[in-house]
Amino acid sequence: MGIFDKIKNAIFGEAQAAPVKEAGAAPKAQPAPTPASPSAAPSTASSTASPAPAASAAPIDIAPILDAAVKKSGQKLDWRRSIVDLMKAVGMDASMSERKELAAELGYSGDTSDSAKMNMFLHKALMKRLSENGGKVPADLMD
Repeated sequence: MGIFDKIKNAIFGEAQAAPVKEAGAAPKAQPAPTPASPSAAPSTASSTASPAPAASAAPIDIAPILDAAVKKSGQKLDWRRSIVDLMKAVGMDASMSERKELAAELGYSGDTSDSAKMNMFLHKALMKRLSENGGKVPADLMD
């Protein structure tokens, strides 16, 4: 699991606890043309049931989730402007090595030794990627 996935899971984690209902969908689609292969029907049913909840799911508003994470951390963190603070808010290691790994994942092509420039890129790219993956990102952070 990459750094972006860890951040996304930390933010979206509670909001995406709904996939448990997939297991309930599989038994309903049991009519199979061949009685000798009943295991084929449930796996087909679960793979067709997966896209439906994801497609109909509303975007997850990241602002209240991250605001709550900052409050819970007990630290003065500005996740809206700082990638380091955002990572700390969700309980992650915000070390330079972790941020360099995230930079590679998000396609940063600049000098990773210029941490200020890299951090600004990371924050903007992370907001964009969260938005593309079902997050409702505040409009002022999408500029």
